[in-house]
Amino acid sequence: MSRFDHVPNRRALIDRRSVAEALGALTGSDPAALRRAGTAILKSALDAGRAEIAARLAAHPSHGLEAANAGAYLVDQILRLLWDFTTERLYRNPNPTAAERMTLIAVGGYGRGEMAPHSDIDIGFLTPSKQTGWSEQVIESMLYALWDMGLKIGHSSRSLDEMVRQAKSDVTIRTALLEARYVWGDTDLYEEAARRWKAEVQHDTARVFIAEKLAERDVRHRKMGDSRYVVEPNVKEGKGGLRDLHTLFWIGKYAYDVQRAAELVDAGLFTREEYRRFHRADNFLWAVRCHLHLIVGRPEDRLTFDVQREIAERMRFTDRPGKSKVERFMQLYFLQAKAVGDLTGVFLAHLDEKFAARGRRFGLPTIRRRPTKLHGFVLDRGRLALPDDDFFRSDPVRLVEMFALAEGHGLEVHPLAMRAASRDARLVDGVRNDPRANALFLDLLSGRNDPEMVLRWMNEAGVFGRFVPDFGRVVAQMQFDMYHHYTVDEHTIRAIGLVSKIERGELKDDHPLSTGIFDQIVARRALYVAVLLHDIAKGRGGDHSVLGAEVAERLCPRFGLTPAETETVAWLVRWHLLMSATAFKRDLSDFKTILDFAQAVQSPQRLMMLLVLTVVDIRAVGPGVWNGWKRQLLGNLFEGAEEVLRLGHKQRGRQERVAAKQEDLATALGWDAARMATLRRRLPESYWVAEPADVLEANVRLIDGAGTAPLSIAAVPDPAQGATLVTVYASDHPGLFYRIAGAIHAAGGNIIDARIHTTRDGMALDNFLVQDPLGRPFGDPGQLARIRQGIEDALANRVRLRDRLKAKAPSRPRADAFQVQPNVLIDNAASNRFTVVEVNARDRPALLHHLANALFQSKVTIRSAHVATYGERAVDTFYVTDLIGGKIEGAARLKGLEKRLAEAAIGDGERVGDG
Repeated sequence: MSRFDHVPNRRALIDRRSVAEALGALTGSDPAALRRAGTAILKSALDAGRAEIAARLAAHPSHGLEAANAGAYLVDQILRLLWDFTTERLYRNPNPTAAERMTLIAVGGYGRGEMAPHSDIDIGFLTPSKQTGWSEQVIESMLYALWDMGLKIGHSSRSLDEMVRQAKSDVTIRTALLEARYVWGDTDLYEEAARRWKAEVQHDTARVFIAEKLAERDVRHRKMGDSRYVVEPNVKEGKGGLRDLHTLFWIGKYAYDVQRAAELVDAGLFTREEYRRFHRADNFLWAVRCHLHLIVGRPEDRLTFDVQREIAERMRFTDRPGKSKVERFMQLYFLQAKAVGDLTGVFLAHLDEKFAARGRRFGLPTIRRRPTKLHGFVLDRGRLALPDDDFFRSDPVRLVEMFALAEGHGLEVHPLAMRAASRDARLVDGVRNDPRANALFLDLLSGRNDPEMVLRWMNEAGVFGRFVPDFGRVVAQMQFDMYHHYTVDEHTIRAIGLVSKIERGELKDDHPLSTGIFDQIVARRALYVAVLLHDIAKGRGGDHSVLGAEVAERLCPRFGLTPAETETVAWLVRWHLLMSATAFKRDLSDFKTILDFAQAVQSPQRLMMLLVLTVVDIRAVGPGVWNGWKRQLLGNLFEGAEEVLRLGHKQRGRQERVAAKQEDLATALGWDAARMATLRRRLPESYWVAEPADVLEANVRLIDGAGTAPLSIAAVPDPAQGATLVTVYASDHPGLFYRIAGAIHAAGGNIIDARIHTTRDGMALDNFLVQDPLGRPFGDPGQLARIRQGIEDALANRVRLRDRLKAKAPSRPRADAFQVQPNVLIDNAASNRFTVVEVNARDRPALLHHLANALFQSKVTIRSAHVATYGERAVDTFYVTDLIGGKIEGAARLKGLEKRLAEAAIGDGERVGDG
């Protein structure tokens, strides 16, 4: 059977006979002109064939392998036609010598017979010995013709000796040649090359090849993020992608000489069901890759947000309640990536038994000898294994016990035991309510060794999602936004791992407060369960916090938690976003913010647990999301609320804290009582509450150094907060804030927080925390100078800010993939003194500037601003008053303010005056 026999209606892809006739009809004796004419005919045939493949994929959008095979078949025919045309018409050689024999081979993915629409075409020219003049002419002419057709060619030309020598010394060349396939030319030469490859390269080197390929795979995974659950995965190179499937096939081909993936079953590496999963994942991933290439019109393997929606539509996914078509498509993608991971474990287990040296295993460390039995399980070289094939069937609780033992004793699970667990996972359905199974699960979840790793194994075996079906519903579920880096199940498992690391003191430097209070948490089991359940209701439609609390009330008694623990878990799940929303969107120097938060929390125990849950939830979102600024805000809120919960509603603690700050500042500055008294009279109490000690000192030194100057600016990087503190001390006037915000953005800065103060003698003292576009502090002296100069120019009206900002605005194609409906919330109850205005909008350049401009146009005074970004979504909160210092009142006034802010949020605000 030919490799491409299963490709339907091949003549519709290319009618080789008619193209050959068209080439044969060309006349002329000039090789260059003939080649150009022949190339044009072949290019036309290639374009028509590619259009046919694209049309077939549109009609059958899940037939990925068929499209990939059709692409390789089409290229085969083009190359054969070009070879014949080149050797018979352009450089005819009717009586070649033995040295002038040559064969054309396909290598790499093309050799495997799989090609995406814009993949490189990897070919090789083989000659018996050193190239002759004739073979050089043929190779050069063919390559020029292929380049003229717009093809990207990876090519090599080697003698048989060179092929053997290079394959022995370079694993990349060896891998490419492993998949070498005859395309056209001298068949005897190809057979000789295949014989020499087997005898001189492949023979008795399988062990080395396997080790090299697995090491290569590990490096690739680290480079790609080392998780198959990143929400913008690389279809080819990412973990669980096509390259991982290819690696399995390469190893099987090298070690067992299989020619097709189906033969891995006969080699005993897969069961028939496992091969079906391999084939299903292969077909799906190829479909995604082919659609991806066709959409972007170039070789692209990263599944970015802006193409995910279009591929979901092409592959005919539909919206369902609580889950959009793109989320359903990506959930299937991650389930296939998960299948690839499962198959890899099984596959390596077999290789391990056959090829690993005694006492060592592929990709796994050597483990010291341990007892050979544990609760009926067998220990095989430090791994939990099964004594017989019916071990789980005879007592399904063992499906949970195996993972609990692995966590409790720091053991690995043997891949063949993982295979049996995957096969028998459905048996756990019958023991979900078994108290012993639930007690074991709770021990694993709150384990003291490495619950994260073992829960991930349990998830990959399919046992986790069946034992806790609510968790099964979020397995491989993505959240279609730029904030969450991982699927819901991966995010949850990572968060559990972070709680465990905090408890063990391993993250003390990053989370000193959470580490310090952990020992005081009484209900540690309830905390771990709350982390497990905090996102359990995502994708159901409705508020996942409310729905999740209902899930918690149902599940916790089953797990064996007491009524008090159940109540705690349900409360934590219901309010798991409260602390971050308060810390990042509200003014913590406004005492009512602290009072309202403390009233919602009600107990110091809940406060401690909520802090830990908030920290791990933020940190498990993805790399770079946690920073020093968030740590400080959460710490300030925790300390303020703890004080209220201890002291009740008295503000004695607040006044004591202000007095202590003033004393510390006097000591740091070396100022006497009279000088400090003058300073205290100038600055309002809210300023002393809002600013930490280091900022107070920096601000006061700036004020002192400014004297009577109308403007003074400082910009100092603060690596601990991951931002640069920009302070502006200037004569206060309306519109000052929006001009400063615009100037900072025009200089390339991104404002993450702003605290605005007015001294009692009419000066503005504004502190901005600013990052560069990659979320780092501005540290370069040139950048700092640009920010200072930009603010000076803006406040002196030396530049038109609108023009500067328009010139600065970059395109954000990834953010453009999302719709964020602008929403303006105006709250007069959140503060005793201010009207609180919260604007939710799609994050875009200079959004804060445009919103502040809209407030200025509305004759509103900004007292503080708080900026929170969640990927493509921004939440900007302003504490405002009218021009005489009162709250904004009156329905018409509030309606007008809301309308102007909504216009500014969607971009219309850019047309509002420049000021």
